Amino acid sequence: EAYEILDLQTYFTSGPTETRAWTIKKGWKAPQAAGVIHGDFERGFIKAETISYEDLVACGSEAECKKQGKLRLEGKDYVVAEGDCILFRFNV
Repeated sequence: EAYEILDLQTYFTSGPTETRAWTIKKGWKAPQAAGVIHGDFERGFIKAETISYEDLVACGSEAECKKQGKLRLEGKDYVVAEGDCILFRFNV
């Protein structure tokens, strides 16, 4: 309920050794969300490889999501959704 009152949401990043939840304002676009991790991610934003949380749970793995075509490449205008699992592509 607190997140709703404050107009916040969560997205996730995951790698071989760590999965992390990040808090952002609702309505933020992918580059802004990337900037929460590091300013260079926002400045050099290229694309966001995105899988919805629901798809990831249903498929069981990132590899299976890719196999089933559930991974999306999103650009600078993509509004991050609650629970998105994102890998940011950037170049600085």
